Amino acid sequence: MKLSIVTTLYNSAPYLVEFYDRVCATTGQISDDAEVILVNDGSPDKSLDVALELHQKDPRVRVIDLSRNFGHHKAIMTGLAHARGDLVFLLDSDLEEDPELLPVFHEALSTNKADVVFGVQQKRKGNLFERLAGNLYFRVFNLFSVQRIPANHITARLMTRRYVAALMQHQEREFVLSGLWVLTGFKQVPIAVTKHHTSPTTYNLRQKFSHLVNAITSFSNKPLILIFYLGSLIMILASLAALDMIIRRLFFGVMLEGWASLIVSIWLLGGITIFCLGVIGIYLAKIFSETKQRPYTIIRDIYERDPPAD
Repeated sequence: MKLSIVTTLYNSAPYLVEFYDRVCATTGQISDDAEVILVNDGSPDKSLDVALELHQKDPRVRVIDLSRNFGHHKAIMTGLAHARGDLVFLLDSDLEEDPELLPVFHEALSTNKADVVFGVQQKRKGNLFERLAGNLYFRVFNLFSVQRIPANHITARLMTRRYVAALMQHQEREFVLSGLWVLTGFKQVPIAVTKHHTSPTTYNLRQKFSHLVNAITSFSNKPLILIFYLGSLIMILASLAALDMIIRRLFFGVMLEGWASLIVSIWLLGGITIFCLGVIGIYLAKIFSETKQRPYTIIRDIYERDPPAD
């Protein structure tokens, strides 16, 4: 198998037929020995029905139906795990990323002798809030992460078999895929592309913040280290304040008064303590999840013409 096309389905029914037609037209420029893997991530619309119709029409189409919605990144990892091609082209099925990027990426992969070619938005799509929130996400993530991720990268990427095999060695249940892409290493080449705006974002402000917290705590231990330094700083400042009060009392006979400042200090330190315990609790919850070793997705069925022999 020369080439695998991998995508996930969630509310993708309106775009899927056009996506398939454009993918097939583009794939022919690279190789006729190809497969198209459609991972249904518990889509509530008719995405699975459309995918199965394509599968009946074209034996190259393989449909992986997950038992429920597990999330975009986990569905992607499931699709990559089942890809057989020497090259794997990953992209979203909502046509915000052009399937016609494949030959461009393939040329860059060959020219640069790279293992990954991925797209980076020339200009971030969406309204002012989406652009600001997106830029803030990458800034905050890279501030707390040891491995920096490229800002405004997109899902679309062409990967070699050895890179995908290395990527699949990561066994985390709680992960951020953009971090794993960078962490896996190999030579990766970015290409500036245009991402279209075919549908409104389903992420509100709360979900964006939740995703940021999950991404940081799944990929970096810097928040735990910062808690140590924060505690050290508070201890030093409190020690200096106590020393100042002792000196004033012993040498100047001055006893400081003021219940308001005392209450404020208690609430401040209490808030910091609860915040730090919350951060530690998030990490403990992730450790709890990892130790269970549950599969990150469950496959209900795989539809393919010629399943590989065991």
